[in-house]
Amino acid sequence: MPDRITDFNVWQQEAGATASFPYDRITVERFRKAFPQARWRDDLRAWFVPGIRAERRVTRWMGREWSGVLAYADQRGRDAFDFDPFTSRYLEVADTFVVRTPYSRTVIAELREVPWASWDPALKACRVPFRSVEDLRKRWPAIEEAARHAEPEERRRRAENEKAPAENEKQKAEAAERRRKRYPIPDDALPPLEKVLMTHGGCLVFKDITGEAVETAIAERFYPGVTAGSGTLIWATSRRPSRDELLKAWPARTPPSPDDLARGWWQPTIEVLREERRKAASLERAQETRRSREN
Repeated sequence: MPDRITDFNVWQQEAGATASFPYDRITVERFRKAFPQARWRDDLRAWFVPGIRAERRVTRWMGREWSGVLAYADQRGRDAFDFDPFTSRYLEVADTFVVRTPYSRTVIAELREVPWASWDPALKACRVPFRSVEDLRKRWPAIEEAARHAEPEERRRRAENEKAPAENEKQKAEAAERRRKRYPIPDDALPPLEKVLMTHGGCLVFKDITGEAVETAIAERFYPGVTAGSGTLIWATSRRPSRDELLKAWPARTPPSPDDLARGWWQPTIEVLREERRKAASLERAQETRRSREN
């Protein structure tokens, strides 16, 4: 038996149906009582109920039983929290737990491991039902530490204290170059415009080809991976693609070739697009949270 499956599921099988649900001894007993002929299938990691009307019967039973199971689990979790509460500036207690923190990849990773945790776009925060209180309690020290580490004031303090002067100047120069929103391309290998492409600086959408020649010192300092080949490097204006554009982008079937890498742009693979989509979604949520706090 699995320890936990995140939701009820039903799949139609030949002359029967399978059902999976979060493991709970009482729930299993009630399920076996309702379906005496049900048997556990290791290959499907689910219960198999035979019969041509099995799917209808199982779906009806789940609809009747599931709400009660969740309500009982939530009440039990609320009682456990009331008996042994924990407080934090990042935790609100309402009809569910509401976790509101600065953007942090660590916080996101920890919350993804908490069952039934979900993002609430209206609140710009993560909701965790009371039934997951013990999982949240176990991961809360790491969540709170990561949230403190991600506070803007803490970020600025670390930036001032930890960076060496030379490194600080280098990063300032790189940041200033990124703000120019430009990218060098060979004049004999122009990229398509308004299309999501991968570059040495991440996924970009090229807006326009200016035709202005790139200074050799600038190219060598900030874009060492791009080579002119037999041509000349010229500037193209660029922007970061939105999440919607990344979702619609068509992936390449093969990784970039050495020639693709040398010219500085290529069609991204599905693995790259998935990572870029995840980053874009997290960035958009962080921006929405920041705007909501400012308002």
